[in-house]
Amino acid sequence: MSYSIPSMPSDADLRSLVRFSTDDGLIWLSGQRMLLMHSATLMELRKELMNTLGPVHTRRVLMRGGYAAGERDALLARQIRPNGSLFEMFSVGPQLHRLEGAVRATPLVFDVDENAGKLLCQVRWEHSWEAESQVREWGPQSEPACWMLLGYASGYSSAFFRKQVLFKEMQCEACGHASCLIEGRFVHEWPDGEQLARDYLPDSMLVRLDDLHSQVEALRTRLQPKDAQGPLLGQSHAFQSAVELLRKAAPTQVTVLLTGETGVGKERFASALHSMSARADKPFVAVNCAALPDELIESELFGAEKGAFTGANATRIGRFERANGGTLMLDELGEMPLPAQAKLLRVLQTGEIERLGGTKPIKVDVRVVAATNVDLEKAVEQGRFRADLLYRLNVYPIRIPALRERVDDIELLAMHLLQKFSALHGKHVAGLTDRAVAALRSHRWPGNVRELENLMERGLILSPADELIDVSALFPQWRDAGQTSVNAQGFLCSEERQPEMNEQKAGVSDFYDAMQSEGLSLEAMEEKLLQEAVRRAGGNLAAAARALGMTRPQLSYRLSRTRDRAQPDSRE
Repeated sequence: MSYSIPSMPSDADLRSLVRFSTDDGLIWLSGQRMLLMHSATLMELRKELMNTLGPVHTRRVLMRGGYAAGERDALLARQIRPNGSLFEMFSVGPQLHRLEGAVRATPLVFDVDENAGKLLCQVRWEHSWEAESQVREWGPQSEPACWMLLGYASGYSSAFFRKQVLFKEMQCEACGHASCLIEGRFVHEWPDGEQLARDYLPDSMLVRLDDLHSQVEALRTRLQPKDAQGPLLGQSHAFQSAVELLRKAAPTQVTVLLTGETGVGKERFASALHSMSARADKPFVAVNCAALPDELIESELFGAEKGAFTGANATRIGRFERANGGTLMLDELGEMPLPAQAKLLRVLQTGEIERLGGTKPIKVDVRVVAATNVDLEKAVEQGRFRADLLYRLNVYPIRIPALRERVDDIELLAMHLLQKFSALHGKHVAGLTDRAVAALRSHRWPGNVRELENLMERGLILSPADELIDVSALFPQWRDAGQTSVNAQGFLCSEERQPEMNEQKAGVSDFYDAMQSEGLSLEAMEEKLLQEAVRRAGGNLAAAARALGMTRPQLSYRLSRTRDRAQPDSRE
């Protein structure tokens, strides 16, 4: 299919994707973080590479860098103009090159037949930053010098057509021409296609370094604690501290108490502890104490003889016997009823159990790993947990940090989960946009790793195949903050935010109507809001104050004031 190309389509749709957020110092192109930097910085980097690696290696390094940038921009092309012609979609690349200030790119020929595997694309470049820097530093050149720009054109076109396309620079401003001219074809159409493709292969030195890095990572992975689902992933200091404690406990027989919020991965830690221990070839049994009714928990843990209670028509083997020789994880231990706690303490002390209805003690060899998200010391004070059992369990506590305490691990975990769900659902995505990663890092994660799992699975399902997952697929409530974008003249202009303001007004109106329907005064409404914030924060005044946008002393003062209003005046 051949096109006459009078002019490219409007780039208004591309300019609308640029966002300048001066409050946090970020620039966005769609979901990708961008940098606005001096061209002199890139010139200096180019000079440093030339002096260090020489022109041959520098050319290939810059071409590969440009190739990667082109691949990234190609992800936008079919998203932005899905109903446009093939040329209108393809024009996203040259127009982005203009918008990003790299070069003025003007397609001259666009002749393509994808079914026949034929392509001829010629693009004129003007004001190339690379040609300018090369001439400024080393004078007029005898060979073309727009290496990074050339790599961008090849990477963009290859990703766009999902088939390798390679460009040659036929003329260059650095060589004295009025403009640069590049020509692109499918790789098999070039007589020297294999040689051109080698320009994008890693240099032998870099390949060797990458091989060494892979070997180090493989050794590190083998040393990492792991369970049936693979190694425990995390590089943050808080997480590695917990892993180191786990590693030291593994070869011993010490009873381990895992603490941490719901969803942090306590069962994964317990399973990894078992896998690293000498009991790894024996059973690993996990039981959730909170999921079992009080009247059944003892029979579940210790077993029951036939006839021990109504419905016990056969002898029942308990979890301790099933885990004999191996490891038993008692999850949500803080929810265990007091009678069962007493029996558990006896088992830990003697290594013997008695089935319900039985009189004969049974010897068991079980390593107990307890886990809880409850403050057991506070539970002891409230009479809900035995102090002697706490002392027996608290020999070797390991606190697993919440996900918000290990921000540096979020992207690593997210990509691991994407691979897992891609295999599960048979769907591939290109990864996460920079904006999605930023949103994940700033989220508070009340559900911890379990919540991250849900978000990654939802993001994979909602996003088109082979594209990047953006923030809106992860957080449906997210909305663009409406920062500044770029108009046709290159000036920053504010985004219209009227719909958002209308929604805010509607929310205030609904709040006022609810207040009136309940017959509440402003003071009574304030009191209810304060109490609700404290309740949702689990009694933590500091957390409640943060949620309300005030300091803890301010919240304490307001709470005391509401209590004073509720008490009758003693002088009356």
